[in-house]
Amino acid sequence: MKAVLDPKIKKDELIIGGKIFHSRLMVGTGKFTSFEIMKSAHERSGAEIVTVAIRRVDLNAPGHVGLLDQIDMKKYWILPNTAGCQTKDEAVRVARLSLAMGLNNWIKLEVIPDPKYLLPDPIATLEAAKELVNEGFVVLPYINADPILAKRLEEVGCATVMPLGSPIGSGQGIKCAANIEIILKQSNIPVVVDAGIGVPSEASEVMEMGADAVLINTAIACAENPVQMAEAFKLGVEAGHKAYLAGRIPIKEYASASSPLQGVVGK
Repeated sequence: MKAVLDPKIKKDELIIGGKIFHSRLMVGTGKFTSFEIMKSAHERSGAEIVTVAIRRVDLNAPGHVGLLDQIDMKKYWILPNTAGCQTKDEAVRVARLSLAMGLNNWIKLEVIPDPKYLLPDPIATLEAAKELVNEGFVVLPYINADPILAKRLEEVGCATVMPLGSPIGSGQGIKCAANIEIILKQSNIPVVVDAGIGVPSEASEVMEMGADAVLINTAIACAENPVQMAEAFKLGVEAGHKAYLAGRIPIKEYASASSPLQGVVGK
């Protein structure tokens, strides 16, 4: 007998730049204590997208075992990023370098002039995004949780928006929940929550809100057991997304009995 799909169940695919992914957890490559731990963590995370800072990659150094040598490009989709860029021009130049290296035409756009709080520059990010989109890049911009900026970036053709939950590497969790909810409601492109998440329950929290994916680096790489934490994040993201699809119960002011009152034997 042919199975009939429940029409209430949404198609469980993440589509970015025309590519289909089944994992909603993206992972990073920084801060791991060894390549072996990094590779094991990536494997256990179930992730399909791995982000790499172009400034950390040296493909031409003789005898150099570079970062990209440690990533199976047949298994993972590389998301080059412009980490370390402080201006629009720097970010655009690094994005072009990434393309010239033959990686792909995707770029995680980061423009961060602030050395203390590492907050992205909204004006430079928008300007760089416009330029890169016009050059044919699939642009995934990292931003503050700013609903107006998120909409502007969507309008100029970005493939996603990537609002922070709290400052990079802080582990503070989701401090911008109200703004992220607005971004989720108004966006017609995937929303990937990036930065500040410290534990899987926080990843699950934003997935329950309706985020399309999360990107995790520090919380995995700097955990006491990065490999086990990677798997924990995989499960947290899956649980949060399934809960979002299932639909939570309404929040009520008063209690509501879970057992029916009909047929109760009187005293």
